[in-house]
Amino acid sequence: MKEKKETEEMTNFIYYMIKEDLEKGLLENKCVHTRFPPEPNGYLHIGHAKAILLNYTLAQIFDGKFNLRFDDTNPIREEQEFVDSIMEDIRWLGADWGDRLFFSSDYFDVKYQFAIRLIEAGRAYVCDLSQEEIRNYRGTLTEPGKESPYRNRTVKENLDLFERMRNGEFADGSRVLRAKIDMASGNLNMRDPVIYRILHTRHHRTGDQWCIYPMYDFDHPFSDALEGITHSLCSIEYTDHRPLYDWIVDNALELFPEAVKFRSRQTEFARMNLTYTVMSKRKLRRLVEEKYVRGWDDPRMPTIAGLRSRGFTPAAIADFQERVGVSRADSTADLALLEHCIREELETTAPRLMVVLDPIRVVITNWPAGKKEEIMMENIPGNENAGTRQVPFSGEIYIEREDFMEDPPKKYFRLAPGKEVRLKGAYIICCEEVIKDTAGNVTELLCSYDPQTKSGGDTSGKKVKGVIHWVSIEHAAGVKVNLYDNLFTIENPETERDIDFISYINPESLEVYEDVPAEPAVAEANPGSRFQFLRKGYFYLDPLAAGNEKPVFNRIVALKDSWAKVKKKG
Repeated sequence: MKEKKETEEMTNFIYYMIKEDLEKGLLENKCVHTRFPPEPNGYLHIGHAKAILLNYTLAQIFDGKFNLRFDDTNPIREEQEFVDSIMEDIRWLGADWGDRLFFSSDYFDVKYQFAIRLIEAGRAYVCDLSQEEIRNYRGTLTEPGKESPYRNRTVKENLDLFERMRNGEFADGSRVLRAKIDMASGNLNMRDPVIYRILHTRHHRTGDQWCIYPMYDFDHPFSDALEGITHSLCSIEYTDHRPLYDWIVDNALELFPEAVKFRSRQTEFARMNLTYTVMSKRKLRRLVEEKYVRGWDDPRMPTIAGLRSRGFTPAAIADFQERVGVSRADSTADLALLEHCIREELETTAPRLMVVLDPIRVVITNWPAGKKEEIMMENIPGNENAGTRQVPFSGEIYIEREDFMEDPPKKYFRLAPGKEVRLKGAYIICCEEVIKDTAGNVTELLCSYDPQTKSGGDTSGKKVKGVIHWVSIEHAAGVKVNLYDNLFTIENPETERDIDFISYINPESLEVYEDVPAEPAVAEANPGSRFQFLRKGYFYLDPLAAGNEKPVFNRIVALKDSWAKVKKKG
């Protein structure tokens, strides 16, 4: 892992910041300690992959520690399903938290005690204002806030009310606990933020034990401090929250020294957006709940589970993240770059197969009756270690309908009446007759072959430009093929604020082919394998569909690589 990340080290400003901290002795002889703190209210997406790999890689580079800590402080949306999926995704990406799996709910008792100490120190109070009233009292960027009429309650009264909140005496929203900081602060986050609220909702881990829950801006820094996190890496939108982070940690060090012994530090980096998709968890949830996709792991989703279902690899995602880099300014990464990364990997690792998506029957009229021939083909061209395979050839084959044209243009090099084309790895054939149905649709081609033109031993001297793939009808195996395209029709569906992003959903993002003829080698393929279907793209044998009557292949990506062309021009 360390050797693999040398390039990232040279471009990652956080790496240099940590290196400087170590050189200056700012970590007090403590090892680098990072964490990934997901909220279990949905599946992780590729933006989270950036945070996971960044935190884990930095811990690895500096021989430090990496924690996985679930921010399970909002039981309304959290489910065990999401906890399980998040752990599966992180393991799949290659990050390992070892024995350092934590939950914010693990610390509910000690957080409650810290809140009491804030009250006792006169730095927190119970407020009866409604959520709307708190918002109105908060002020604006140009006007200071107004103090709550409950701000100067006595310590005794606040302790009593907070305990009664804890005991479930009050209704949701009737009271909150607020930090007493500065209602005139230029930073709105410091104007007496809410740090506890009442929620009579069952928690997926603690059950009905609690009816008050800490807010993220209170829970997150205190959890970091409890765990001894040295570098709390957050996305850029938390920059304005950093003074509150520091306030919580400083108070924890002062008021709770037996539990908190190291000052955690927050650093922000840019979020990553991706073209032709949405990254908001709320919007992804809507796609799932309103059944625009089959679920969180739909191959069209930008979730890690969706990318895995489609056939992307951890290595391709890590390569993509390295190329995108780590910066301080939000950016939108090109989906074409992600596709380029998986193409680049599979070009040299994915065995080739012949599969005909839209078949047209070809009868070779001069082929000896009943004859079968084995055609030897390379599994991966140019890679001798990948071996070869035998593909059966007979007098009746399927070719792609797009590889025949009855009235072709001048520079059409595939099959046409009276024209010749080479069958991949086999012979040159010539189209002699076209058979049509009553509606005028082509149903069959009658062709002849030249036995002197076998690939690897051609003695005919013929030269043809066109080479097409094929499948022997007698020996074909049937498969199901899912072709995926972008889920949205425009590059940035989230930026059109006046238009519902749902209106940009691509109605042709999924095309299903139910009974596709393929060469018989597919029957021996293991679920989870990746292949290149000649001239069609890279495909993944879906292990989740292993119980189906026919193997199911998801197209990972088409062969056309627009990013490579852009890079070459640049």
